[in-house]
Amino acid sequence: MEFDEILKEIKGWLRKMFSMGDDKAPGHDVISAIEAGVDFKGAKLWILVLAIFVASLGLNTNSAAVIIGAMLISPLMGPIIGMGLGVGINDFTLFKRAAKNYLIATLFSVATATLYFLITPFDEVQSELLARTSPTIYDVGIALCGGLAGIIALSSRSQRTGNVIPGVAIATALMPPLCTVGFGLGTGNLLYALGALYLYLINTIFISLATFVGVAFVMRYPKKQFVDKANERRVKRIITFICIITIIPSLFITFKIFQETVFVDRCQEFCRKAVKAKDANLISSDFDYKNKAIHLVFIGNEVDSLEIEYMSSLLPEYGLGDVKLDVVQGAKNFDIESIRGLIHTEKDDVMLAKRQLAEREQRLKEVGDSLNNYTNSGNLSKTLMPELLSLFPGVSSVYTGTGVQTFKGDSLIADSTVCMVYVVFNGDISHEEENRMKLWLKTRLHRGDVEVILKQNEDVEPVNPLGEPYKK
Repeated sequence: MEFDEILKEIKGWLRKMFSMGDDKAPGHDVISAIEAGVDFKGAKLWILVLAIFVASLGLNTNSAAVIIGAMLISPLMGPIIGMGLGVGINDFTLFKRAAKNYLIATLFSVATATLYFLITPFDEVQSELLARTSPTIYDVGIALCGGLAGIIALSSRSQRTGNVIPGVAIATALMPPLCTVGFGLGTGNLLYALGALYLYLINTIFISLATFVGVAFVMRYPKKQFVDKANERRVKRIITFICIITIIPSLFITFKIFQETVFVDRCQEFCRKAVKAKDANLISSDFDYKNKAIHLVFIGNEVDSLEIEYMSSLLPEYGLGDVKLDVVQGAKNFDIESIRGLIHTEKDDVMLAKRQLAEREQRLKEVGDSLNNYTNSGNLSKTLMPELLSLFPGVSSVYTGTGVQTFKGDSLIADSTVCMVYVVFNGDISHEEENRMKLWLKTRLHRGDVEVILKQNEDVEPVNPLGEPYKK
């Protein structure tokens, strides 16, 4: 068998394998189904608004599962695929209708997300939010492949009711960028809003473009004929121009990410092979792409200046000729806390600032809790008094407050805060009744740090541990 015949056989086999055959749904059925999903009103609009709330909650709590659920709920794919179909079959009435409903859905989505992030008390930037603010060329590829898979599935008898369309909705992620736009507007961070809006537009345009390719070149659905051919060419040129100006910024962002990744890889290789110091240990390395610098932190004996110059001379061999080597010297007797502080300072100032802020917030919370304990102690006494009287009629008065217990541990003296209950009673109280009262108070207050002090009334006004007279 000759080569041409083998090639012909392979082409025939491939054509047979990729042919839709009997699985291809009638074109008018597919077009009717897509047209029915274009309009946004009634139940669809309600579902969209609720899906936006779900996605916003997922971004707020950094929950990927909740975000995926919101993407499955959302009906946003309808008008986007409708726009691609309209261009693919030259039905620009359908295109205009789909574009109008797409704008309505987008405006309602952004307004809902903005409202949520305006009223929510939680506005911290989570990783799921940050992931939606820097689109790249990879997002273009995902939108194209996902959109093409979607239109092929819709055109198939067996796959149109399967899990392809929900999978496309998850992969292309239309909902999270819209919610991130709302986050940016709600918190006043316009850079986040613009980045997320750009990602949303990338997904929209290239899902529509993939639908157009699938309809026009894969499924080859019959096109409506333009009376004015010049108008047809003008519309197609406008669509091509929109696709080009959309993809250019993503190419630039991807190129910057690629450059930074190469820079970090080269720095890591340099540190692994070229950074060697006698009697000193490298404990931290940080690579600053923006300022073209490598920051190294050593502890142990000081690194000789000749060694630093030698390491710097090796930088061009690793493609880092324009990079500055910054060495921070440590001392022999650094304690562990000093090392940790140095690492945090040199490696990640932002994380250190966040940790300090969290510690301050915790201290403020502890002070607030302490003040609340003192403020509420009177109310707690009033609550406990009638309950104690019903169980122990001999009780004369009760005082509640917060005390500090100091105790000696294994190697140090430590303090702990305890809840103090001072009970004064008339007459004698048995040991059994005393234990029962202490057990009841600990159970009643739902705390394990309750210290109960019992005192027999001797007609002398008692003084509480904080130096204040008790109120009977």
